[in-house]
Amino acid sequence: MPTPMPSMKLLLLELLLSLGLAVAPPFVAGDKHQFSFSGFSNANLTLDGMASVTPAGLLVLTNGTALSTGHAFYPTPLRFHNSSDGTVQSFSVSFVFAIASIYNDYLSSNGMAVFIAPSKNLSAAMPIQFLGLLNHQNNGNETNHIFAVELDTFRNWEFQDINDNHIGIDINSLQSIQSHDAGFYHDENGIFQSLGLDDQKPMQVWVDYHRENIQINATMAPLGMAKPTRPTVSANYNLSTVLTDVAYIGFSAALGKINTKHYVLGWSFGMNSPAPAIDLTMLPKLPPGPHTKDRRRLQVLQIILPLATAALILSVAAVVSLLVRRHFRYAELHDDWEVEFGPHRFSYKDLFRATEGFDNKNLLGTGGFGRVYRGELPRSKLRIAVKRVSHDSKQGMKEFIAEIVSIGRLQNQNLVHLLGYCRRHGELLLVYEYMPKGSLDKYLYGEVDNNSTLSWDQRFWIIRGIASALIYLHEEWEKVVVHRDIKASNVLLDDELNARLGDFGLARLYDRGVEQETTRVVGTIGYLAPELARTGKGTPLTDVFAFGTFVLEVTCGQRPIMQSTQDKQVMLVDWVLEHAQHGSLADAIDVRLKGDYNVEEAYLALKLGLLCSHPFACARPSMRQVIQYLDGHIEPPELPAHQSFQALALMQNEGFDSYIMSYPSSTSAGTISSSSGGR
Repeated sequence: MPTPMPSMKLLLLELLLSLGLAVAPPFVAGDKHQFSFSGFSNANLTLDGMASVTPAGLLVLTNGTALSTGHAFYPTPLRFHNSSDGTVQSFSVSFVFAIASIYNDYLSSNGMAVFIAPSKNLSAAMPIQFLGLLNHQNNGNETNHIFAVELDTFRNWEFQDINDNHIGIDINSLQSIQSHDAGFYHDENGIFQSLGLDDQKPMQVWVDYHRENIQINATMAPLGMAKPTRPTVSANYNLSTVLTDVAYIGFSAALGKINTKHYVLGWSFGMNSPAPAIDLTMLPKLPPGPHTKDRRRLQVLQIILPLATAALILSVAAVVSLLVRRHFRYAELHDDWEVEFGPHRFSYKDLFRATEGFDNKNLLGTGGFGRVYRGELPRSKLRIAVKRVSHDSKQGMKEFIAEIVSIGRLQNQNLVHLLGYCRRHGELLLVYEYMPKGSLDKYLYGEVDNNSTLSWDQRFWIIRGIASALIYLHEEWEKVVVHRDIKASNVLLDDELNARLGDFGLARLYDRGVEQETTRVVGTIGYLAPELARTGKGTPLTDVFAFGTFVLEVTCGQRPIMQSTQDKQVMLVDWVLEHAQHGSLADAIDVRLKGDYNVEEAYLALKLGLLCSHPFACARPSMRQVIQYLDGHIEPPELPAHQSFQALALMQNEGFDSYIMSYPSSTSAGTISSSSGGR
């Protein structure tokens, strides 16, 4: 429990209350302020987000809700600056924590942090890689005045993380000024012993700031071990330039898409003194995790195994035969260079069992690049989608997998998360998170029941979600990612009908400032930008073109290539242009909406679809501009005069006419070669 307030202050506070006087929110001053919690039953903490305290006194920062955050603060602000010279005083923090994923397939979400900030209001902070502390706009700003020590279980390349199991010292940014593998140095021999942050085992951390030599030390150890002499990670930094005079101390944790829980079991703090010792005997117990049953089974096995020795010897021949058969059934292809991708690789046996042997009853769909099956991992019960892709090893398997793994590092709430892969002879299996509502095209074209027609609000939200995903791919990730196959069938919906852009089988990524090399023309007829026929280069602006067609598709409920009443093929963009020319845009909006839509938003969507589908790449807006148009921050430019735009429309599919004639509708996904090379 916290150290009591000095008696004189209590008497003064009671006197003021008895007189009915208003008391301003206090802060704790003094050179020797301390507090200590050995469990949090009846503790006075300020909680927000997903944070809560269990009846047993366990502080739970996250409850497993995807893309969420949780914060816990010591409720009273502390005065960190010395009143005589204004420098930050020495302080020490100690706490006991545990991180537990509900899965045991080496999958975990992002980590947690202990931090000091000028305010308890972190409503603008983002989840996933930002740990509930900062966001894309303010990360790295000196005005944040935030000091943190992170315990991170996910490698975020944009922050130059060293691995997916590290402790780091952060100043106003999630890019640590110093970081180190999680673990501790033995006092006896100085050997470093690593610790797994998400092993669901309680561990203790000490964070110390020494005012005299402006040094920050962060030290880890298993629960019950004395504090090691040598810290795990250190940095020389003057916190007087970072922390405000009065600030709050607390914990923050954030989730991505993997169900993970972050616990704090005990916490202590000392100003100008060591943090008080936490009473380890009083700490609350962690709830049983997924590994408990496995350990019990192992103990039973160790008891009965000697008794089964005789029977084992008699059945050796049968077992050897079975193992040989299973080896050929589940055989995989491994190369030495794949070691660097370790955690992203699934065993074929697990994927085979998850999909019940790739049974057709689990088939979700078939495309030009593979068949997709639903499945459930046997141990974790995590629902997945597995895509089987045939691949010629002569086309650069190493580079192909390296690119797939790079795409697997993408983190955005509007992207389907690639969990990993498995490789066999002539076959590649890609493992994605499962999207229960399936693909958007089924809702647009009546392949689900009649009661599942998407409302206009849902359609507009889907359009904005895919625009947000493309901004991330084009501008916000460490490399430029060109998707090259944006279409309704590659947009998947989660339980709440949020849009997720998936299927990165055709995506290309390259460093910023580096010009894309000519490659094969790939994609789906109806979504291909006309300049692809001349250059063969997929760029962000060719994605913008496909996005424009996608917007028209969602708004009109029509495929990119339509069948006219004269049984001729008509491009959707030409059809919408004709309506614009005749002043009948309302007739282009999906009739299944029955007039129930926001007219201003619908006209804006049609206008943006035409602008993005402009035959000249230089006339198309960027995805950043598209979001600004959708959010109403700026007005979109006017469309060109009808005659000039109609003349440009004649160029819309220049170079693709012969291909269009060979495809009956835009549901046919194809790979169109115009030059050799590429994937």
